[in-house]
Amino acid sequence: MSSSTGTLFRVSTFGESHCKAVGAIVDGCPSQIALCEKDIQVQLDRRRPGQSDLATPRQELDSVAIMSGVENGKTLGTPICLMVMNKDQRPGDYSEMIEIPRPSHADFTYMAKYGIKASSGGGRSSARETIGRVAAGAIAEKFLKETCGVEIVAFVSSVGGINASGVDYHTVNRKVVDETIIRCPDSAVASKMIDLVREVRDDQDSVGGIVTCVIRGVPAGWGEPVFDKMEARLAQAMLSLPATKGFEIGSGFAGTALRGSQHNDPFTWDNGQLRTLSNNSGGVQGGITNGETIAFRIAFKPPATIGKSQKTVDFNGKQTVLEAKGRHDPCVVPRAVPIVESMAALVLADCALIQKAYQQ
Repeated sequence: MSSSTGTLFRVSTFGESHCKAVGAIVDGCPSQIALCEKDIQVQLDRRRPGQSDLATPRQELDSVAIMSGVENGKTLGTPICLMVMNKDQRPGDYSEMIEIPRPSHADFTYMAKYGIKASSGGGRSSARETIGRVAAGAIAEKFLKETCGVEIVAFVSSVGGINASGVDYHTVNRKVVDETIIRCPDSAVASKMIDLVREVRDDQDSVGGIVTCVIRGVPAGWGEPVFDKMEARLAQAMLSLPATKGFEIGSGFAGTALRGSQHNDPFTWDNGQLRTLSNNSGGVQGGITNGETIAFRIAFKPPATIGKSQKTVDFNGKQTVLEAKGRHDPCVVPRAVPIVESMAALVLADCALIQKAYQQ
């Protein structure tokens, strides 16, 4: 199903950008995991709109309610329903766009597929849909941390061609990431990124960027050959996010300029286990984790909905000028950080349960 993901740790999201509520159903979460709304709310607060002047001014608290699957602070092993009410709905902001497909948005393609589209906002293509992913991902992350010691940290590494450098993948943490509103741990570069986002916002335009994600503590052996390789699962998860246009792991595209002798990760014996001296593989070899830090990057395009006038045509082919209204992010990457972490957690929780099944 298009709104579901996972094999053993299964998640389905529901809701549109301006409907009454959005959320997720989590099926397959192991029992007796300590869980309450506060555990989930932390990541939702990092994702929600209105956090700073770099984000959409839509005011949503995004308060989550656990509707089922948890009793006395412990998961029951039964489906967990997570719900967040949409409070600051303004469907009227989109009345002028009902007959005009927004350039590079999903209005036209949803109409082509279903013969109908949500008349307000982006419907299921809106970033509001990711609330369910983040809520479910917070549960997956808690399971991974408590049972396997896995740590997931994402951060903004590029905005509009301004690139961060020198971020230590072994020590970077969320506290450092959240010290700037752009969520870049390189403070000197972060200020330049912030200035650029404000500039394009004031010009009624938008800008893209890159989110880097590092995952520490994943043991060797997770991932399935041949079609469900770890990097393939991560790529599918990340590219399912709104506005994503690229994925690379380890050395990525830059690795194509190296020779094999430069790119290979030699093995060493360290405290009774095999390790690698370098990590061009990004923690994955043959589609299976090798115990090193997993590192990958996701490219996010500039948000499609902008206030700047655009010459286009309506659904009937009549030429028109679109000046989109509504409240939109000039750059999605600061709010994408917890979404990327959550999707990584969903993939890894599923892989952890699959690997556990091998060992039983």
